[in-house]
Amino acid sequence: MEDTPHRGESTSLTPMANGSENMGAEFLESLEENQPPDNNLSPTEGQDHCSEARPKPLSTWRNLKPGLRVRSFCREHAQLLRWTSTGLLCTAYSAFLLVACLLDFQRALALFVLTCVVLAFWAHSLLKRLLEPKLRRCVRPPGHPCLKVWVKRGLALAAVLVLVLWLSLDTAQRPEQLVSFAGICVFLTLLFACSKHHRAIFLSYTEAGSSFVFGEALVKDVFAFQVLPIIVFFSCIMSVLYYVGLMQWVILKIAWLLQVTMGTTATETLSVAGNIFVSQRWSLALLPCPMLNWPQVILPPWPLKVLGLQTEAPLLIRPYLADMTLSEVHVVMTGGYATIAGSLLGAYISFGIDASSLIAASVMAAPCALALSKLIYPEVEESKFRSEEDVKLTYGDAQNLIEAVSSGASISVRVVTNIAANLIAFLAVLAFVNAALSWLGDMVDVQELSFQLICSYVLRPVAFLMGVAWEDCPVVAELLGTKLFLNEFVAYQELSKYKQHRLAGAEEWAGTRKQWISVRAEVLTTFALCGFANFSSIGIMLGGLTSMAPQRKSDFSQIVLRALFTGACVSLVNACVAGVLYVPREPEVNCTSLLNTALSSSNFEVYQCCHKAFQSISPELGPEALDNCCRFYNHTVCA
Repeated sequence: MEDTPHRGESTSLTPMANGSENMGAEFLESLEENQPPDNNLSPTEGQDHCSEARPKPLSTWRNLKPGLRVRSFCREHAQLLRWTSTGLLCTAYSAFLLVACLLDFQRALALFVLTCVVLAFWAHSLLKRLLEPKLRRCVRPPGHPCLKVWVKRGLALAAVLVLVLWLSLDTAQRPEQLVSFAGICVFLTLLFACSKHHRAIFLSYTEAGSSFVFGEALVKDVFAFQVLPIIVFFSCIMSVLYYVGLMQWVILKIAWLLQVTMGTTATETLSVAGNIFVSQRWSLALLPCPMLNWPQVILPPWPLKVLGLQTEAPLLIRPYLADMTLSEVHVVMTGGYATIAGSLLGAYISFGIDASSLIAASVMAAPCALALSKLIYPEVEESKFRSEEDVKLTYGDAQNLIEAVSSGASISVRVVTNIAANLIAFLAVLAFVNAALSWLGDMVDVQELSFQLICSYVLRPVAFLMGVAWEDCPVVAELLGTKLFLNEFVAYQELSKYKQHRLAGAEEWAGTRKQWISVRAEVLTTFALCGFANFSSIGIMLGGLTSMAPQRKSDFSQIVLRALFTGACVSLVNACVAGVLYVPREPEVNCTSLLNTALSSSNFEVYQCCHKAFQSISPELGPEALDNCCRFYNHTVCA
């Protein structure tokens, strides 16, 4: 034992170079902990070697291990470094935003608005944390308990007066907006008539399909190669946003805003808010944990919720679904029926559908789904999820950014396959139904009888109540029927064809068939088609929910049709709201300068100018203008 050297006798790096790994590890650990490497020496040995042994290894470490020093410094000043980096990033962003606004404020308006929204939420969180007790005492209504009721009634009356005043002033030049407002009233009255608890409202066929998906040629106009890959891209983007936690933050803030303004429970509000981004037939991964007052929300990688029938999603909510009231389940169903998947937005935009209308329809669907669901199925039970405490949003199963991208891409393959298979099936069935109807119609001398023709008559009043011009109502009614009886994907694809015809400057009528509809009708139809409310979704909804809570099968079957009807009405009411607020954005076209120049092709502006020129020939339009128009369109003037 005497020949065995003490640890303190040699603290240089030579033993580590000779293979003494344990001593090296202990030495580095002692340095990381800011402890002297010789802290186990006896007092006498410590005094003999204090001046010789200690300075040498420490100075050597300072020269050979700068990484350890940096790490130790970062640990000691983590808070300061965090605040410094955050301040630098905020300063850089503020400078970028300022420069962008100074260069072109209209171009930077969207970024400016988003920044203001984030700052507003941040300020609210800060004030809530610092001043919540004092603010609660200040805003507590004093005096008689009925004061709060009269305050609500006064605010409601003021809102009604403002609405009437705004409608009277804003619709003076565009009276078609009043039709949309009347449509809102009709749909709300219809929903009230179908309400479950009236008192509680106040109380409280194959070729056709395959040719569509795979196209006539492999490279040109191949739907599967042009549209479906966009879904894969959006899948990756959404998966990454969930990994970094951005989507969780946005969903929580929207859910809080909806709950505060509408008085709904935590479970149903969070589910509907999630549907804006991860929408599916139901957003079931947002359902509650019964151990908490507010649900402990587990958000797996988002594509699970688009597929709906993934095995992971049912496992997340199986223990909790039994605790929800029928009204809450109705909200979850309605929210799923009233919204579309976030990944499908890219596909619809690639069709040529207006992106701003699609996004607005998705966001508007959340509060409208909550309101109409409570209108048609009010809450008459005591919910277990009223409080908003202990909310936890996980970041999914991905361990890093690369895994999140890979996960989003791999799971989206199933979504793409599902969409392609459904399109083949539904379009094949539609071709078969149209062939059968045409055969039956020929027997009674009814030519060209089809599913679309039937819908154009049955649903024409609905299209008119949305605020669509009567001459466009047959086409819009066809699209509504396609969405309701098939799915919205097929309907949006058909709508894109009408829009392409309009932009190409095609004739409005080809015999007795309209080739395109107005811009206003396109916008309103975009809102009306935004949702999963179609009869093919009933089986998916019932199958998924029943597999998770089989004891409530009768409850789900009882309310699924009501939820489907409510979800369809949500899209229609949103279309009416868009009809009230719609203002034409197309700039005036100088027809004189346009038609008096050489034109190689036609477009919508050329069609409009030629239409005006054929109706009344202006002296400003020379022979070249009429020649241009007669090259593209047939008219009696051209003879």
